[in-house]
Amino acid sequence: MLKTELVLAAEEVPNPIVPHVPELILGFIAFLLLLFVLKKYVVPRFETAYEERTKLIEGGIERAEKAQAEAEENLAQYKAQLAEARSEAAKIRDDARLEAEQIKAELRAEAESESQRIVAQGQAQLQAQKAQIIAELRAELGRNSIELASRIVGESLADDARRHGTVDRFLAELETAGASNGAGK
Repeated sequence: MLKTELVLAAEEVPNPIVPHVPELILGFIAFLLLLFVLKKYVVPRFETAYEERTKLIEGGIERAEKAQAEAEENLAQYKAQLAEARSEAAKIRDDARLEAEQIKAELRAEAESESQRIVAQGQAQLQAQKAQIIAELRAELGRNSIELASRIVGESLADDARRHGTVDRFLAELETAGASNGAGK
């Protein structure tokens, strides 16, 4: 009896693995309805969103490529300007160096001519002082000579013409004696 009760109970309980036919038909109709709604309304929206997104991404890539090309062009221009500025700075440096050397040479020439002028002026002053000292010494020597000659001779040599002639003769004798001693050395 137990066995028959189990068999009867088993026949009354539906098998959970095998679905009921009305459920299958209802599920199939719901699936077709869902498929229709998706194809009619949802898929076109997804496709337009996908196309917009694709266009946006492609536009962004194009903008990025353009920006990159522009940046590379700007970099090339910057490098060219930098190279030009460096060459110009080198040229300015060379010009300044040449100008400095030229100024230095001009200053050296000016200093040399100034020193020559100063030396010439000093020599001229020395010659003038020498001539003045010689004239003063001649006059002093002449006075002393006349005084000594007056004492020796015992007569006055007050006459100007006589005195000048005597002094000039005496100085000429001294110069010839000094020249012959200087040549003999």
